[in-house]
Amino acid sequence: MSGNALTNADSEPGVFARVVSGRRSKWAVFAAWLVVIIALGSFATKLNGAQKNDTTSWLPKSAESTKELKIEGDFHPNWYPAILLYARSTGLTDADKAQAQHAAAVMEQDPPAKNLDLVVHSAVQVIALTTGPNAGKAIQIIVPVNPGSDGWNKFPDTVAAMKAALGPPTAGLQTYVTGPMGEAGDEADAFKKINGSLTYFTGFAVIIILLIAYRSPILWLLPLITVGGAALTVAESVIYLLAKHAGLTVNGQAAFILIVLVFGAGTDYALLLIARYREELRRYEDRHEAMAHAVHRAGPALVASSATVAVSMLILLVAEMNSTKGMGPVLAIGVIIALCAMLTLMPALLVIVGRWVFWPVRPTFGSDEPTQHGVWARMGKRIAVRPRAVWVGTAVVLVALAGGIAELNAHQQTVAEQFVTKPASVTGAEVQAQYFPDNSGQPLAVIGDAAQADTVVAKLKTVPGVDPNGVEVPKTLKNPVVNGHFYVEAALTDAPDSKAAQNTVDRVRAAVHSIPGANAVVGGGPAVTLDIARASSHDSKLIIPLILLAVFIILGLLLRAFLAPLLLILTVILSFGASLGISALVFKGLGWHGVDIGMPLFGFVFLVALGIDYNIFLMTRIREESVRRGTRRGALVGLSATGGVITWAGLVLAATFGVLATLPIVPFAEIGFAVALGVLLDTMIVRSVLVTALTLDIGKVMWWPSRLSRSDEPDGGTLAAARSSDDSVLV
Repeated sequence: MSGNALTNADSEPGVFARVVSGRRSKWAVFAAWLVVIIALGSFATKLNGAQKNDTTSWLPKSAESTKELKIEGDFHPNWYPAILLYARSTGLTDADKAQAQHAAAVMEQDPPAKNLDLVVHSAVQVIALTTGPNAGKAIQIIVPVNPGSDGWNKFPDTVAAMKAALGPPTAGLQTYVTGPMGEAGDEADAFKKINGSLTYFTGFAVIIILLIAYRSPILWLLPLITVGGAALTVAESVIYLLAKHAGLTVNGQAAFILIVLVFGAGTDYALLLIARYREELRRYEDRHEAMAHAVHRAGPALVASSATVAVSMLILLVAEMNSTKGMGPVLAIGVIIALCAMLTLMPALLVIVGRWVFWPVRPTFGSDEPTQHGVWARMGKRIAVRPRAVWVGTAVVLVALAGGIAELNAHQQTVAEQFVTKPASVTGAEVQAQYFPDNSGQPLAVIGDAAQADTVVAKLKTVPGVDPNGVEVPKTLKNPVVNGHFYVEAALTDAPDSKAAQNTVDRVRAAVHSIPGANAVVGGGPAVTLDIARASSHDSKLIIPLILLAVFIILGLLLRAFLAPLLLILTVILSFGASLGISALVFKGLGWHGVDIGMPLFGFVFLVALGIDYNIFLMTRIREESVRRGTRRGALVGLSATGGVITWAGLVLAATFGVLATLPIVPFAEIGFAVALGVLLDTMIVRSVLVTALTLDIGKVMWWPSRLSRSDEPDGGTLAAARSSDDSVLV
C-alpha cells in the first residue's frame, strides 16, 4: 500500500483495479476502447434498419393469431389495409367522386408512384355507399400494403404519399387515410420524429444534472463521453451484429429503451465511481493509487447493481410476448457494456486527466471529506432520534399512496387510446365507422382444412357478433385453397378493438374448433388484440415473482445476509406500489383511459431492477462501515457518504426515463412517468429515510444470519452512541 495513505484499507486492490488505473496500463485501456469504437462504430447507425416491427415479431409464438398469420402467408403476404375515405354529410358531388377515382387510380398504378411501392396495387378495392340513410355520402378505398422486411421504416412516407393522393381539400369534404395502415403510419411517424432527438434530449438532461452535481465545467464531459460516445455506440453495434447474424430480435420499443437505460444506468455508475474516487483522492496522494482503491471498493456495488439489472432483463426471455422476450437480451447487453465502460474506460480517463478535472473544487490530499457534516449527515442524526416512528410512518404513507392503484385500469388499449393527442387516422376511423359500421377493414381471418370449408363458413354465419353477410372469401384472393387449406374472412358487428369484438373472437374460436377435422385457426386484427392482452397478463404473473427472487438472491450474496435483502425487497415493492398509485391518479387527471396492459410489468421491471441500485449503493457502504464501527454508526456514516451521489444518480435516472414521458405514444409516456416517479421515491424517501431508519432500529440483526449479526460492536451498538458520535468517513 502507498505510504501516503491516511488509513489502512480493509484489503488491497486486485490486479484488475490496478490495470485500469495504472501509470502505463491506463493508456492501453484507453487505446483498446478507441480501437473497439472505431471498428464497431459504423454498425451503430444501422440498428434501426435491423429492427423487426412486423406483427409476428411481437406476438407470442404459441398464439392462435400467430399460427394463422404464418399459414396466411401461403395465400398472400400479411397485409396492412389502409382505408382512403371520402365523406360528405350532404352527399358526394361529382367532383368528389372524380377525386376518389383519381386516388384509386394512383393506388392501382403499376409501376407504383413515388413512395407507394409497398401498395399491393392489384388488390385495391373501391367501395361506394349505395344503400341506407347515408347512401351516396361516402366512398372508401381499401388499399392493402405489404410491409415486407423493412416496411415499418417506410410507413410514414407511404402514408404521406397516400394523403397526397387524396387530392386538394374541398369545403365540406372529409378525407382521411385510416385503417390499420393509417394508424400504424401515424405511430411510425411519431417514432421517426423523435428517434434522432431522443439521444440528444437524454444527453442534454444528463449534462444539466452533472453540471449542477459536480459544479465543474469539465468533469461532466467524462461520463458523457464514456456513456454516450463509448458504451451506447458499442452496445448498439453489438446488438446490430447479433440481430444481423445471430437471430437476435430487435424492435423499436427495445431500441428506444436501450438508449434511456444505457444513459441512465451508465451515468449512475459513473457518479458512484467518481464519488468514491474523490474520497480516495483525499486519502492518497497518488491519483493512480486512489483510483485503484476506488475501483476496488466501488466495484462490487457496481457489479451487483448491473447484475441485478441484467438478470432482471434476461428473465424477460420467459415471456410469451415476442416483443417482451426480445427486449430482455437487448437491454441486458446494453447494461453489461455500460458496466464494462465504467469499470475500465472511465477510470482510465480520470487518471489520465488528473485532479484538475474537478476544478474549481479539487479534492486535495489530506483534506476533510465534506459529506461528514453535510445535509445527509444531519438528516441521519435526526432519523436516529426515533427511527422506529420514522420507518413506520414512512411505510404507512407509501401504503396510502399505493391505494391509487384502484384507478389504474390496466387493459389492452384501443388504437385511439394509445396516442397522447388524436391523430388524423383515429379521427378518420371514427368517421369511417359512421358510414361503414360493418366494414372496418379488420375482419377475422379463418384458415382450416379445405374439406371442411363449407361447414366452417356455415358455422361462422351463426356466431353472435359476426355479420353473416360479411363471411366471404376476399375478392382479391386468386385461389381460396392452397396446400389443402381454405381461407375466409368474417366481418364483425363491433369495433375491432372493442371488448365486444374480443368476446366474439372467443365465440368464433369455440365454434370452429368444435368442427371435427376442420383444424381451424382464427386470426386477424381483433384476434391479435385479444392474444396480446392474454399474453401480457400471463407474463406479468410469471415474470414479477421471478425477478423478485433473482434480486433477493443477488442481494443475499452481496450482503451475505437474509434479513437485509428481504427488507430491501419489501421497501422497493412499497415504492413501486406508491409510484403506480400516484401515476394512476395523474393519468386519470390527464384524461387517459387507464394504462396499457403491459405497463405495470415494464414499470416493475425497470423500477425494481434500477431502483434497487440505490439500496445496493447505500447498503454495501453501510456494511463496509459496520465492520469497523458497528451497524448503527455505520448506517449514519453510509448515509452521509453516499447521500449526495445517490441523490444525483436518482435525478439522472429519473430525468432519462422522464424523456420517455414526453413521447406522443401513451404506453411509453406512462412507463417513463411511472419509472421516473418511482426512482425519485426510491432516492428521496425509501433509501434516505425508510432504509436508514430500519437499519438504525434493527441494528446488527439486519445482517442475520451472518457472523456480522453476532459480532460485538463499539459502545454496544446503541442508538445513543450512534447519535452522539461525530465520525469522519475517513477515519
